[in-house]
Amino acid sequence: MAFRLRLVPEKTNIDFFRWAPVTFGGSVALVVGAIVLTFFMGLNFGIDFRGGTTIRTDSTQAVDVGAYRQALSPLNLGDVTITEVFDPTFRDDQHVAQIRIQAQEGDEAITPDTIAAVEAALQTIDPAITFPSVESVGPKVSGELIKTAIYSVLTATVAICAYIWLRFEWQFSVGAVVALVHDIALTVGIFSLFQLKFDLTIIAALLTILGYSINDTVVVFDRLRENLIKFKSMPLRDVCNLSVNETLSRTVLTSGTTLIALIALLVFGGDVIRGFVFAMTWGVIVGTYSSVYVAKNVVLMLGVKRDWGKKPEGGPGGTQFADIDA
Repeated sequence: MAFRLRLVPEKTNIDFFRWAPVTFGGSVALVVGAIVLTFFMGLNFGIDFRGGTTIRTDSTQAVDVGAYRQALSPLNLGDVTITEVFDPTFRDDQHVAQIRIQAQEGDEAITPDTIAAVEAALQTIDPAITFPSVESVGPKVSGELIKTAIYSVLTATVAICAYIWLRFEWQFSVGAVVALVHDIALTVGIFSLFQLKFDLTIIAALLTILGYSINDTVVVFDRLRENLIKFKSMPLRDVCNLSVNETLSRTVLTSGTTLIALIALLVFGGDVIRGFVFAMTWGVIVGTYSSVYVAKNVVLMLGVKRDWGKKPEGGPGGTQFADIDA
């Protein structure tokens, strides 16, 4: 006998609008809060966007941030940030630090002589230290990257809006865009709240979240359109509830399996990709939520026409319409 695991019952009858003032109103409040938080707290831009140099160190001796800073202070490098990197994949005797040095005035990047001086200063307090990687980005390049990142997210959002408008109706397009703004705002907001490093990999994560979220939303919209044709006299609220219930199993399975892979990467993937994976994990959660509780709420508020199931028929006295069998 075949055994099939069901995370969601075959037939559900959940009223997703029962707590609409809480779910939708809470989403609006969180989006506004995320925007205000980002405006006042700002983002912890990485070297990609701020310009400067990142030096990664590796040693068998424990990292002493105070000693590192004291060794570098005579070099007058300006803003220097030193953080110890923790990762479960490191050996017991492996101690890694990341040193971020601001872009130097008048230079596109820190010169090789300055990098050599930094390495020599650190080796005086820890002869076993090594420098696996050094990355530099100039201020001019970082400014261009910020503009490109903003344009890429806006272009993707506009393209998605146009696609939904052409495939469905403008009300669906507005609902989808509101859901996407919800997902992006909350993702950027959580990076601002915890001051997590925000670099180009996070922009890649945001674009991926856009694609994932709209895919989930389109599945619900497809079923909603089918049910609007099938149940022409059913109230729109009930049709929306029915459509989400019918796609709930697919939504839970898709999001669940995606989260399993992302959580595994978050724990074991290493610190290099941790920011990207964290953004994706959070994006999948809020993207699934917005598909169920945000996009269709907007469609319900705007209303949709119910004549998709009709086709024009010519006849005396003008054009008439006849129902198509569902």
